Amino acid sequence: MKKLLFLGVLGLLISCKKEGKSTEAATSQPQSDLFQRATTYFTSISAKPYEEIDPDEAMLGKMLYFDKRLSKKENISCNSCHDLNTFGVDNLPTSPGDDGITGARNSPTVFHASLHQMQFWDGRAKDVEEQAGGPILNPVEHNIPDEAYLVEKLQKIEIYQKWFSKVYPDVDQPITYAHITKAIGAFERKLNPKSRFDDYLDGDESAFTDQEKRGLTAFMDSGCISCHNGIAVGGQLMQKFGVYADYWSLTHCETIDNGLFDLTQKEGDKFIFKVPGLRNVAKTAPYLHDGSIESLEKVIEIMAKAQTNIVLDAGQISDIAAFLKTLTADISEADKKSPFSI
Repeated sequence: MKKLLFLGVLGLLISCKKEGKSTEAATSQPQSDLFQRATTYFTSISAKPYEEIDPDEAMLGKMLYFDKRLSKKENISCNSCHDLNTFGVDNLPTSPGDDGITGARNSPTVFHASLHQMQFWDGRAKDVEEQAGGPILNPVEHNIPDEAYLVEKLQKIEIYQKWFSKVYPDVDQPITYAHITKAIGAFERKLNPKSRFDDYLDGDESAFTDQEKRGLTAFMDSGCISCHNGIAVGGQLMQKFGVYADYWSLTHCETIDNGLFDLTQKEGDKFIFKVPGLRNVAKTAPYLHDGSIESLEKVIEIMAKAQTNIVLDAGQISDIAAFLKTLTADISEADKKSPFSI
């Protein structure tokens, strides 16, 4: 009996060892040159360091994100311009604020924004928490007069009395402007869905079609990776728009935006803008800081000419567009729903 038991255990060990070798062999298959190049320039969402987010703080942030009471006339919320049902944008060139007046710059997607090194087209905010506080006080956007005005308003609302005390229990006054933006930031840090490109970067080369692989190759070969790289495929630096040509000569936009210059008044900062991240770019038209371009293919053509002085042919543009569509990733239906309608 003992002999039989020994042989059984031995057989199981041999079987496990063989299975382990088989798995190891499968995962150690040589990857293509394209894959090796891609993983040099890009990082999968799967590799993002774990960030512990308090679920209660994120829920409070979600409540604030959807609440129109965070605007003076209570006409708009964060979700109005960054609609979670349409990939974090409103698909308008520029967005109307609380008074119905439109802003000067396009509203970028809130999806994956927490992966960026700076926020806003002029990079003036360092993170999503700081960014959240900007539009609320902007007279063209939420039009809240000052921080104290909003704090006093929320202090009178019973549901916020309860939730701020729950999330920030160790302070005398939990409802502060800093806590408002911190909670919104906690919710936004959850909005980092995984795309098919991430599957590819994780080692599944079959996740891409031949055309998408050609597009990835053309994207790298044409120099797009100089600005659009890393985990957000951009969002990491400021760059001049129009290195080889005045951007407005290519976009035919009605207004020339000076970019960072408007903030610093330094001549060297003219036409400097934050490089947008390209995750979900196929779903977030219209494009550029002023929303002047509707077509993904057209903006690929313009950017190649303006930034790398390369004229792409129709096939290359189509291939790059196919690759960019692999960056599409949606959040859960639960995250899209307003907590006030649940």
